[in-house]
Amino acid sequence: MADPASYRPAPGEIPAEPGVYRFRDDERRVIYVGKAKSLRPRLSSYFQDISNLHPRTQQMVLTASSVDWTVVTTEVEALALEYSWIKEFDPRFNVKYRDDKSYPWLAVTVGEEFPRVTVMRGAQRKGVRYFGPYGHAWAIRDTVDTLLRVFPMRSCSAGVFRRSAAIGRPCLLGDIGKCAAPCVGRVSPDEHRAIVNDFLSFMGGQTAGFTKRIETRMKQASDAEEYELAAKLRDDLGAMRRVLEKQTVVLGDGTDADVLGFVDDPLEVAVQIFSVRGGRIRGQRGWVAEKADETGFPELVQRALMTLYQDAIAAAIPREVLVPAMPSDADIVTELLSERREGPVTIRVPRRGDKRALMQTVEQNAKQLLMRHKMKRSSDLTARSLALEEIQAALDLDTAPLRIECYDISNLGETETVASMVVFEDGLPRKSEYRRFTIRNEGQSDVAAMHEVITRRFERLLKAREDNDEDGPGIDPETGKPKRFAYTPALVVVDGGPPQVAAAHAAMTALGITDIALVGLAKRLEEVWLPDDDDPVILPRTSEGLYLLQRLRDEAHRFAIGHHRGRRSKTMIESVLDPVAGLGPTRRKALLKSFGSVKKLRVATVEEIASVPGIGAATAQSIVEALATSEQTPAVNMATGEILEDS
Repeated sequence: MADPASYRPAPGEIPAEPGVYRFRDDERRVIYVGKAKSLRPRLSSYFQDISNLHPRTQQMVLTASSVDWTVVTTEVEALALEYSWIKEFDPRFNVKYRDDKSYPWLAVTVGEEFPRVTVMRGAQRKGVRYFGPYGHAWAIRDTVDTLLRVFPMRSCSAGVFRRSAAIGRPCLLGDIGKCAAPCVGRVSPDEHRAIVNDFLSFMGGQTAGFTKRIETRMKQASDAEEYELAAKLRDDLGAMRRVLEKQTVVLGDGTDADVLGFVDDPLEVAVQIFSVRGGRIRGQRGWVAEKADETGFPELVQRALMTLYQDAIAAAIPREVLVPAMPSDADIVTELLSERREGPVTIRVPRRGDKRALMQTVEQNAKQLLMRHKMKRSSDLTARSLALEEIQAALDLDTAPLRIECYDISNLGETETVASMVVFEDGLPRKSEYRRFTIRNEGQSDVAAMHEVITRRFERLLKAREDNDEDGPGIDPETGKPKRFAYTPALVVVDGGPPQVAAAHAAMTALGITDIALVGLAKRLEEVWLPDDDDPVILPRTSEGLYLLQRLRDEAHRFAIGHHRGRRSKTMIESVLDPVAGLGPTRRKALLKSFGSVKKLRVATVEEIASVPGIGAATAQSIVEALATSEQTPAVNMATGEILEDS
């Protein structure tokens, strides 16, 4: 690794203008791209005392061996150039959103003399009107096939079109009425263009006029006893309605917008986008990306917007973009998108109403996307086998650790300290073996809590080993199933660095447990620590073994936080309701189940509280008075312990 001082630019060499900079490694590969309103202070910040930098930034500047930059005129140009370089160089320390696949679009080649409707993938081109993207190409073909009976425009390739024109006979679609056959002159270019324009209007959301017009013509044909024409119009109307049924109305005001939802964890972030045109969902797409640096949520939103629109044509950028948080450079991004759309673009966070409800739906889809992504990777037998082999090699184990247990401590100050134990067998979660612990000695540190948990767990293991039942060690003679804590793990993982590892090792040594491997996974640089080792084991960031250990750590953290949140909510709601006479455990449990937290109970009305089973009007009034006189506890981020703003 290079010393940052060895490639630090000379004083005064860095310009103060806006620009974009690139850090390169020894092989001249670009490893990080960034932009700045003023290059001089931004680049200088990377060459301060390295201990003041974020761990991931430390790793980046130590990996780099040179830095260069390009000066631009405005911040908008800097933003555009930054994302152009990220796409070109694929730097390892930047978050990069990538499509899981090339999404298909319904495309109409409006730039041709006889426009064609077709399925297109890849970069969008000028002279083409796009709708979508769709999840599957068959969904586009199904929609087009249904609508061609109403809008019989060209859908054939250039070769088929020329061949039909040469022989003077249309293809099958022309014979069955799903093409107006401009190839043989049945309609003029202007007449065919009118059909195309009607199709574009219908797909663009202007549907009411078409359906009303066909209904009127159908009734007129029926009154005139032109029953064949009336039947055809009836079928056309049915075709339109079938297409519209697949495109649910989500915004009654006919809004054109893209709605972005985000879900992230310490390792990855999932993005889901719903394209709403004319109030209807016209397309959906999603990405999952690895978080290569410690990026804040506003920056994640900004990078998603740039990835989504950096290569988009003007027609593909909507008037409104709904996001869960404003991008870090909101004004600059808005200006850039407005320039590319050649019209005003609004980026905003929906707070209430239909748009807020739609945002929550999109976020649920993002959550499902991230879950499917993780399950797809974890369900790959080859990847799991490779992960276990890599852990075995890195830790110098005799065999692959088929059963791994991971422990995490969760607390808030000195109260409600809990711990979790999660189990992975053959690289997959074994949720029936998960266990929760409530720390008995309140007020002790995380290190002491880890010592207590490991002691309690392995005391149970030793007891199970001593119970040599006739059915086998640790087997319940009544059920034939293993007793709790009866299985011996091949590897124990604790969440933390050397202090936590030392505490766990001391607990196991005191019990005489020497045949079980122990490591700690520190979040700082994802280092793997062994007992009594001064230096950590560094697994490659792309290693399947590291990914498995991270999944264990994150699952243990999630399980501990869930237990902690439940206990804290229950304790708080019980403590603030102590003054209410006649409110016993059953009623308190009903209140907790109905409202979920003290915060929600505080804002509830007397009528809402009285609607809970077992709570009358008088008791509800007493509850409101008790909450009004009690001290309000500030909101807390249960993942970090951070005190949030007062609500």
